[in-house]
Amino acid sequence: MIATDQPAAVVLATAATSLKLILTDAQIGQLLDYMALIQKWTKVYNLTAVRDPAEMLTHHLLDSLAVIVPLRQQISSMRSAMLPDAPPQSLRLLDVGSGAGLPGVVIAICCPDIMVHCVDTVGKKAAFIQQVAVTLRLPNLRGIHARVESLTDKYQVISSRAFASLADFTSWSANTLAEQGVWMAMKGKHPGYEMAALPECVAVFHVEQLDVPGLEAERCIVWMRSAVTD
Repeated sequence: MIATDQPAAVVLATAATSLKLILTDAQIGQLLDYMALIQKWTKVYNLTAVRDPAEMLTHHLLDSLAVIVPLRQQISSMRSAMLPDAPPQSLRLLDVGSGAGLPGVVIAICCPDIMVHCVDTVGKKAAFIQQVAVTLRLPNLRGIHARVESLTDKYQVISSRAFASLADFTSWSANTLAEQGVWMAMKGKHPGYEMAALPECVAVFHVEQLDVPGLEAERCIVWMRSAVTD
């Protein structure tokens, strides 16, 4: 159990241990500064419906932190299979419908070796991501104001959190998926009905259950790839 009435830094450190995630003091500081920026901007731009700091900590930061270890494991497999000689920061992740930057900003903080682009159709939200990148000195983070369908760059990982159905998510972002790339969709309950609606060109290769510290709700990652590469 995570005692969310403790100082936020303690909650983060305890949750990281529970998630088998190693965070430096600097990263914990960046995560807390990021949460403070969300709170500040939300007062004006309504970045998130979650306003309570304790709830923001569990529903936003810890929820996003839960994907870091699975993401690193997936990327490790991809690097060994696809990019054995790739230079640092060559692996690119696109966070679709990123909003306030969840999980994109958290990934950028925890995985400095990944170039993270957060795309959103709302200009103020993309501007917020840019401000986060500058304020927290994250050279691997960028906010993009656009529809994902209009992007032409390629990404090895495309993520989403509470963005759209699996079918829409993969369809809208298919043009940006690199060869042998993967989709990482964060979901609540096991989305069997959404998986059944996926087209034949998209293959689910793993549904990973997540245990988010301090959050009594079901969470999972649906990992997908283009079926033509199988």
